[in-house]
Amino acid sequence: MKFVDTLTMTVEGGHGGNGVISFRREKYVPKGGPDGGHGGVGGDVVLRGDKGTQTLLDLRYKRAYKAENGENGRGRDQTGHSGADLIIPVPFGTIVYDEESGEVIVDISEELPEFILAHGGRGGRGNSAFATPTQRAPRTQEDGEAGEFRSVRLELKLIADVGIVGSPNAGKSTFISVVSAAKPKIADYPFTTLAPVLGVVKDSYGGAFVIADMPGLVEGAHTGVGLGLQFLRHIERTRILLHFIDSSDEVSMIDRYLAIRQELDSYEAGEGFDILDKEEILVATKIDSANQDNLTEFAEYAKGLGKKFFKISSLSKDGVAELIGCITGMLREESEGY
Repeated sequence: MKFVDTLTMTVEGGHGGNGVISFRREKYVPKGGPDGGHGGVGGDVVLRGDKGTQTLLDLRYKRAYKAENGENGRGRDQTGHSGADLIIPVPFGTIVYDEESGEVIVDISEELPEFILAHGGRGGRGNSAFATPTQRAPRTQEDGEAGEFRSVRLELKLIADVGIVGSPNAGKSTFISVVSAAKPKIADYPFTTLAPVLGVVKDSYGGAFVIADMPGLVEGAHTGVGLGLQFLRHIERTRILLHFIDSSDEVSMIDRYLAIRQELDSYEAGEGFDILDKEEILVATKIDSANQDNLTEFAEYAKGLGKKFFKISSLSKDGVAELIGCITGMLREESEGY
């Protein structure tokens, strides 16, 4: 499935219907009396969070959305039908920005699952509304108002409990395929993961948590090098970071770890937000073919940092259960009733 996580589009509420000029045809009533009805209200454009929608792909090929117009009023004091609302389903985690000002309009979440992005216009009044004791046969009506128009940018930030970061080929995809039903692409070359992959992991308490495999980060990712910049934003919403470091590589694990940390530190997220403030678990992968000197050096380094450290092999599943147990415990401590 192709992953789309940002796009721009225009939204417009429906126009309100026009009021009409009409007169009853009744005997002994001056000019029949005014009975022009009001125009209907234009429909709203509504964003609605949808658990069945995972990406913004369905919105990619249509960039202009307009709700239905309200109907014009009719004689006999009949108000026109209101325009139908246009419901646009989006994934939870979708943030909407005003394209001109850059300000956040709404963050679609479980707490705010629905939002009117563009209001419909008010219907115009018919001539029946303008009748007075001195003006019994008004020939005045109002046109309906135009609907609200906005140019917006949608940005999806995945909502996952745990995010896996690391260099390309650090073993992230293999791990998520082992602990969940997710089936990411696995191959012996860089950037096999071209989009975040979500997996649901069952824990020993009968619950579950969501884990996200992020595309590999390389030096310069925060400036657009590789694929990292496009997906660094998704790390913002994870509660715990798993930092995978390949122990079979000859290059210093410490150097590779610090290079990724530098990219996370250089990424400018929201004001007052720092990715490095997140809980981090260090994970040495591919220990079945590890460079032992490299691994021993990194284990001492991790101990000095005071961080949780695990050694795993996704192929043999060594250390995997222990890692999942640690994650489960951390999530349970953080969330009441987890």
